[in-house]
Amino acid sequence: MNWFDDVLHRAIAEVILVGALAGMIGVHVVMRRLSFFTMALTHATFPGVVAASIIGVNLLVGGVATGAVIAVGVAVLTRRRGQDAAAATGVLLSGGFALGAALVATQSGFSRDLSSFLVGSILTVSTSDLIVTAVVLAVVAVVLLVSARPLLFAGFDPQGARAAGLFTTGWDLLLLLTIQLVVVAVVPAVGTILALSLIVAPAVAARLWSDRLPVITALAVVFAIGSGMIGLYASARWNVAAGASISLTATALLAVSWLVAVSWLGRWRRPVAATPVIAADDMHRAVA
Repeated sequence: MNWFDDVLHRAIAEVILVGALAGMIGVHVVMRRLSFFTMALTHATFPGVVAASIIGVNLLVGGVATGAVIAVGVAVLTRRRGQDAAAATGVLLSGGFALGAALVATQSGFSRDLSSFLVGSILTVSTSDLIVTAVVLAVVAVVLLVSARPLLFAGFDPQGARAAGLFTTGWDLLLLLTIQLVVVAVVPAVGTILALSLIVAPAVAARLWSDRLPVITALAVVFAIGSGMIGLYASARWNVAAGASISLTATALLAVSWLVAVSWLGRWRRPVAATPVIAADDMHRAVA
């Protein structure tokens, strides 16, 4: 029997791949305060995913297509003087989800598949889904590794980056499109609605344990994969939805990390600031 013929084995492989993806990009989402934008992307991706399913193409194609339009739109709007980026993002959030719901309503009998788009269906992932997720993981890893310095510089000191000749708008757009790619890739595991928790919660939890970017990234990946594995086990053990179980596990891990940070770790280190602050030497390497 082929190893990937087993449903549980495929689900475990998907959890590991998705956890690595969510952990890596989650650090940048938290570091750049893009949690609200990411939530808007999860909703705006919904119509693209639904349209791809109706047409019969891979979900990644539809999700990336609609998400790219949203990412470019937000990037342009945030560069206009006097434009409220939060308001624009909020409109895109609700508008995207409404469009997805409208597409679902046009298909008779299609509503039964709605939950798989919203909260995921990891036990039904196919070998092709695993291949797509693995390819996305490789692409995202290369992008973040090659672009680490300019992304860090543009994120923490945009004015200084522009003064140094860095095209910050282009790097910001690259990050937004990378986030969108990850959001679509995690849809089979946790759906569009629950994707935010798996992306953000492990990264925030990791930040509570360190202020060094490499350490935070490694911990975020471990926490995200761990949340997926524990959530998958809880789903099988107590017969609950896998996507919801994974999301709740990630949230619980964040809560435990916060309690430990403010009680035990608080004796040796200052309270953790709400806004992530990366160690100065990481910043120095970014501008070197």
